[in-house]
Amino acid sequence: MPKKASLLIVDDDRQVLVSMADWLRHQGYEVEIATSLSEAKTILQRRRFQILLLDIRLGDGDGLSFLPECRREWPEMAVILITGYGTVEAAVEAIRAGAFDFLTKPIIDQELEFALERALNQQKVIQENEHLKKQLDQRYSLENIIGRDPRMQRVYDMIEAVADTRSTVLITGESGTGKSLIARAIHRRSSRRNKPFVEVACGALPETLLESELFGHVAGAFTGATSDKIGKFMQADGGTIFLDEIGTASPALQVKLLRVLQDFEFEPVGSTKTYTVDVRVILATNEDLAQAVAEGRFRRDLYYRINVINIELPPLRERVSDIPLLAAHFLKQFAESTGRRMEGFTPEAMRALQTYSWPGNVRELQNVIERAVLLGKGPLIDVEDLPPNVVASVPPALTVPAGKPLKQALSLPERQIILEALEAHKWNRQAAARALGINRTTLYKKMKRLGLMDAGPRHREPLTS
Repeated sequence: MPKKASLLIVDDDRQVLVSMADWLRHQGYEVEIATSLSEAKTILQRRRFQILLLDIRLGDGDGLSFLPECRREWPEMAVILITGYGTVEAAVEAIRAGAFDFLTKPIIDQELEFALERALNQQKVIQENEHLKKQLDQRYSLENIIGRDPRMQRVYDMIEAVADTRSTVLITGESGTGKSLIARAIHRRSSRRNKPFVEVACGALPETLLESELFGHVAGAFTGATSDKIGKFMQADGGTIFLDEIGTASPALQVKLLRVLQDFEFEPVGSTKTYTVDVRVILATNEDLAQAVAEGRFRRDLYYRINVINIELPPLRERVSDIPLLAAHFLKQFAESTGRRMEGFTPEAMRALQTYSWPGNVRELQNVIERAVLLGKGPLIDVEDLPPNVVASVPPALTVPAGKPLKQALSLPERQIILEALEAHKWNRQAAARALGINRTTLYKKMKRLGLMDAGPRHREPLTS
């Protein structure tokens, strides 16, 4: 019979002790016994138990007085107190002191087993919650947001600075740059981490339903509203609400959002009752809201209200130096989930990944790596494992004429990469340097050494001349 759990029983009545231990062993429990507090302490120093059955009155001490030490030294162990002199007051005192349960002698077998099962079930729930919290912390911690690019380092610094404040945060960046991941990281690093995180994709809902989704409605508010509904703001009370694609909000909804952000008050659709919430608001958009304000599509006062702290996420094409890190991270992730043995990328495959412009940003890279892991035939991802559009971005291989000095031959790929970066950014040296993962001074020196100082948007010298 598999062991149900490990128990330590402490009672100075040896006849009761042996009888209880024998019955519990027969039920499948692993049992040790002690007849005194000093003996129990010695055993507890030697090994851990899931449950402690502790008599209150012992020859060398009081079980109730030992309870605080148990909670301090062995917090994962459930303590069930036993006494032959049970009163309601004693039971209340025991539970307040941290006991899981309080049983009175003579103990009925079914009553004892029920108490043990409840204690084990509670321990299981606590362990599952702790495991889930660790998974969430790992998934949404800063350590899981990959990137060494200086612009990403500034994002990390800003997250640390604003996470534990109530200030509204606006996250901007192209689609696929990881705005939701940043929002969750802010929540996980705040004092609200144990409260709800509620995400709403504003652009995915029709205008007629979005207001009801955010603020709730009462029965009869509109056709089909057959019962009251609690909105997302109420669900997020005490925690964080993340409003993605906020640029799609209608003018009417923008007015209501402005009031919520100012006073944290709202009325459900069809109701006159005002509700107040304590919620941290994080918003995100891939639109240029300043341009939307200029065009009259977004309220100026709401824009100023939400643009308190702006975290701007750079597109992947401007942080090329992070692509190997991200690719390796996704490769490990998908290899583990699929059971494939993958060791890395060939130089040609990595060159293709770093040359491609990534219009879908990190999300697109993640999908490409998942595809490569599923379709790859060897331990290394090669160019044939990548989608055709990614491979097509790689320039033709260079041919080095015979007799070229090695240093000059090696400079040809570097010259081509720098030239392409400059042309991709319309010869803006600062932007090109960021994309290459180097500073502007280094780029200037390389341009001078490689003869690119006089080149321009319309001038490209033959690379083999």
